[in-house]
Amino acid sequence: MVKMTADLQKRFEEERERLLKKINVGKEFLYLTRDECVKAGPTVDEILEIVEETLIAHGRQEYEMPAKIGVHPFDEVFYHAMPAYVPGRLATGCKWIECYPQNPQKYNMPQTTSLLTMNETMCGAPVAVMDGTWITAMRTPAVTVLAAAKLHPGAETFGMFGCGVQGVEHVRFVVKTLKKLKKIYVYDVRPDAAEALVNVLKDEIPVEIVTGDSFEHVAKSCEVLSSATVIVLKPIADVKDEWISKGQTIIPCDLNTFWDPKTQLRADKYIVDSTEEHELFEKMGYFPDGLPKVYAQTGEVLAGLRTGRESADELIVCSNIGMSVLDVAVGQTVMHKALEMGLGVRLPF
Repeated sequence: MVKMTADLQKRFEEERERLLKKINVGKEFLYLTRDECVKAGPTVDEILEIVEETLIAHGRQEYEMPAKIGVHPFDEVFYHAMPAYVPGRLATGCKWIECYPQNPQKYNMPQTTSLLTMNETMCGAPVAVMDGTWITAMRTPAVTVLAAAKLHPGAETFGMFGCGVQGVEHVRFVVKTLKKLKKIYVYDVRPDAAEALVNVLKDEIPVEIVTGDSFEHVAKSCEVLSSATVIVLKPIADVKDEWISKGQTIIPCDLNTFWDPKTQLRADKYIVDSTEEHELFEKMGYFPDGLPKVYAQTGEVLAGLRTGRESADELIVCSNIGMSVLDVAVGQTVMHKALEMGLGVRLPF
């Protein structure tokens, strides 16, 4: 737990007064749709700043966040409650999210949807309930690209597997942190999704984007690789271990699903956003070959507490499965901007 000091309490009291000027805390709360979250949302640069600051706070143990708890109606389905307290961002809240891998094919719905509740820390009352899906879609690529910049700053090539919402945002974000990029490769089992990504971003970002010919082609062509695909219990292993070479950096956000488990087990450094959460997923069965030995947490590397890449031939895997400290940190900013803009519906208790 983070101790509530007199200085910190004063900041929270000032935060409460700021909120009371915009909303009757304890009597009503703000409901924000996804479109309203987008309107009130921070810019890419602002999200990168919030996420970097929060990851460093996580690395320094300046937070409270229990490992995800949840229920599991089907073998490959989970609902997770994700509470967090981030004093540095004056943020307390909880995200409720579920993952249904078959949703896109079966119901034409996203794999995940979620709601995020933000609370006023001095009295505990909910102040806002908002769509959490857009916030998840923004904070996730921010972690990937911040890790990439720390672990492989000189990379000239980046490969993205999965060209849905997360894939688009990863490509949009990565040019902000990998300053020497010359080419971005994208690949999806649905060729139209890869082509759509290229069409959406080709005039927006200053780096050439090309569609890869195959999983193997992209895996062998890029120094830094990321993936945002489905999350299922048994590894699909679409990218074979023999395609991965020393010196590459792999930063998945889809657990152990997409990559050959051999790659993660032989990596010179296996880094995770949260050790506790990876251990929890191992107990749930998502690492049937065993969780690789964790070298460090992503925030520890960003904070300079643990060394990242130490030689050009190191194979590094940095697995980031999502932390609620990031959701509430970004959610706090969305809430304040929405209140200032007069967005959302106010609902009484």
